[in-house]
Amino acid sequence: MASKDLRPKQRLGRSHPRRVKIITWIIGLTVGGGGLYAAYRYTGTTEVEVAVARVRRADFIISVRTRGAVKSAHSSVLAAPQVPGLRIVHLADNGRPVKKGEVVVEFDPVQQELNVIARTTAVRAADGDIEQLKATQVMNDEGDAMNKMLAEYGVESARLDASKAEVLSVVDGAKNRIQVGVVEGSLQQVKSTMNAHQVGNQSDLARVGQRKNKAVADLNLAASYLPMMQLRAPADGVVNVLQNFRSQGTFGQTPPPFKEGDNVWTGAAIAEIPELSEMYVDLSLEEVDRGKLQLGQAVRVRVDAIPDKEFAAEITWISPIAALIYRGGSTPEKTFPARATLKNLDDRLRPGMSSTAEIIIERQPNQLLIPIRSSFDKDGKPAAYVQIGKQFVVRPIQVGRRNDEDIIVTGGLKEGETVTLESPADAAKRAKKKL
Repeated sequence: MASKDLRPKQRLGRSHPRRVKIITWIIGLTVGGGGLYAAYRYTGTTEVEVAVARVRRADFIISVRTRGAVKSAHSSVLAAPQVPGLRIVHLADNGRPVKKGEVVVEFDPVQQELNVIARTTAVRAADGDIEQLKATQVMNDEGDAMNKMLAEYGVESARLDASKAEVLSVVDGAKNRIQVGVVEGSLQQVKSTMNAHQVGNQSDLARVGQRKNKAVADLNLAASYLPMMQLRAPADGVVNVLQNFRSQGTFGQTPPPFKEGDNVWTGAAIAEIPELSEMYVDLSLEEVDRGKLQLGQAVRVRVDAIPDKEFAAEITWISPIAALIYRGGSTPEKTFPARATLKNLDDRLRPGMSSTAEIIIERQPNQLLIPIRSSFDKDGKPAAYVQIGKQFVVRPIQVGRRNDEDIIVTGGLKEGETVTLESPADAAKRAKKKL
């Protein structure tokens, strides 16, 4: 049984007044906000930004565009000379401009200098051997001359004794005549010995002379190596350090360029010096564009690294044979290599820079042009949206030829008028979707 002094805080069947007020205010604010948003969304005016362009008068150009790389028309490759044991001790920085005659590559000359010293010593030793041999031969010749003189004296003495045979006995006379024959034989032996010595002396001198000639040739060869220790730029240009294909690197990676301290082999191409006086753009033309192009056509070139300047060029060579490019498919792509020689150069140009080339096929001067995006189809006829104040008015136009960017207007527009690059209705729909 409940106590009569305690009253319940809320009667059954009745809501809390404060809670009701809060809920009512929340519902009212939500409905009011939704109504305001709907009124703004469906009845308000939204400004729409529409891309526009000016009707302009300029040259109408039909062209072919392609990519290419800037190259030098003349370049020189600096290769290691035919010298054994070369090691690079100095190498110019890659990309550095050099003047004609400036040292680009220098090899260690110590070994070649030692070779020159050794060859010089060998030549001097050969000269000493020749002098010693000549002195010995002089002594031998003097001995041979003495022996010849003694033999001739013996012959004359024997002949004198033989002439006394009339006053001597028969036996003594015969002995003297025999002695004359013996002495004459000795004289002939001495003469033969002298002739043999002369032939031997000439042979010895020729042998030592050949050794000296070889030593002199080795010395001249070693001395000729010394000027080859420096490779100089044959003309003004830029240093392009080439790859060292014998360098031990990671398999599958591009070989690193030559550097100081590398040992090089004879004939190794170390650096290239492209000349900057004449440059061209190496192009690859699509097969469908080949028939449109011919020699002498003008080219407009934009170099990626020099965006603030346009270069003029001319087609000077087109390959008569297509080059096949395999990109993994079964059918190769066909391109025609071509060359566009640059007419105006810039100090910032460097071989290897990427560029975009526009080859001019046809040019119609002083034409009224609009962007091709500004022409729309209305009832099967071309039209344009012309801006008048803040409004856009559809106006029929007459058009002529077109290229990838522009279209010729032959009627319906005037120079300086503003036309849109898209339909204003499409721009308004896009703007509403963003809200």
